Amino acid sequence: MITSLFLVIEIALDPNIIKIGGVLITWHGLFTAVGIFVGLNIVLRLTRIRHLDEDIIYTLALVAIPSGILGARGLFVIEHWSYFSKTPSEIIRINEGGISIWGALLAGVIVTVCFAKWRQYPLRNLLDITGLGMIIGLAIGRVGDLINGEHLAKATELPWGVVYTDPDSPAFAHSLAFGAHHPATTYEMLALVVVFFVLLPIFLRFLNQWAGITFALVAISYALIRYFLTEIRLDSPAVFNDFLAPQIIAGVIILIIVPIMIFWLRDTNKLRGTMRN
Repeated sequence: MITSLFLVIEIALDPNIIKIGGVLITWHGLFTAVGIFVGLNIVLRLTRIRHLDEDIIYTLALVAIPSGILGARGLFVIEHWSYFSKTPSEIIRINEGGISIWGALLAGVIVTVCFAKWRQYPLRNLLDITGLGMIIGLAIGRVGDLINGEHLAKATELPWGVVYTDPDSPAFAHSLAFGAHHPATTYEMLALVVVFFVLLPIFLRFLNQWAGITFALVAISYALIRYFLTEIRLDSPAVFNDFLAPQIIAGVIILIIVPIMIFWLRDTNKLRGTMRN
């Protein structure tokens, strides 16, 4: 149950939906699956619009999804190694929560790009449409984070601050100690929805003429969103000069993507000039 209580949003839902055998189904896992399904369908629709081969998308999905899942859990384990080094059996319990979106994106993109290059697929065109599917899928997945209280954030007196009253919620103890806190991942969800609905019509009308640029804008947008929202989150370790791990990753991503985007723009303009001549 989600209710508003004296300018505070109280979330009393059990983060666990059902346990089947030894498998625990959570809201986080459910909405992650829904996000993957919706994102994949968006990609397939854009594939038809761009007259690309749908079989390529299915092949890439078989590469990207398991790579992303392993990367998501892997980076989370690395970030919280002080805990997992003492309880290694917990590492494989990914269905119970504990993933890093950066890990999913980095592993999924890197492995899929390498595979696409090997198979000589039209990489930049595929990156554009998969990037758009990716951000709407991420946005949907964040609904599960809101219900579960998966990520902790700083206390707030704003009317949309959240408190978690179910003892099984990861944010229950945090709510008792600090009261209402920012729904940081919900801010991210809303920002991603805005990015998607801004970039989609621009891509369909203009940006599809510059292969790779839409993906670059998606990557830069997400990096900026994560960089600033990490300031109010409390679940990432400081790595260097008080910069948190997600902020450093975001900065590195921007430093890599910006020159690549400039190269792609110049390459496209050069190709067009050659064709005119």
